[in-house]
Amino acid sequence: MCLAPSFLLCCAIEDSVCTSTVPCLLLSCRLRPGNDEAKLKVKPQLESRENRTYGIFKAIAYKTQVVAGTNYFIKVQVSDTGYVHLKVFQSLPYENKGPSLVGVQTGKTKDDPLTYF
Repeated sequence: MCLAPSFLLCCAIEDSVCTSTVPCLLLSCRLRPGNDEAKLKVKPQLESRENRTYGIFKAIAYKTQVVAGTNYFIKVQVSDTGYVHLKVFQSLPYENKGPSLVGVQTGKTKDDPLTYF
């Protein structure tokens, strides 16, 4: 059970369960399954930024950070053994803007923890 409020990051996540007793500011401590296709609308932005195409592009898990909108930190499988971590910003609904890719970490593995960057 998470001991931190939902707007805080638990420093240690194990099997999607927060195990920390000392919360760190930033992210929701729940690691969520990556089944929200709306967040994957940033695939063209990633391919443009990395100057390559991805045949596999599957969200595995994500965390959120509420700001003046929402930051999503998403673990995405891009090959059989390759993963990237994406930071995607979704503005508030009244702004009527789509998701924006604001950060990328490449060279990740399935077991790399999803953290703030």
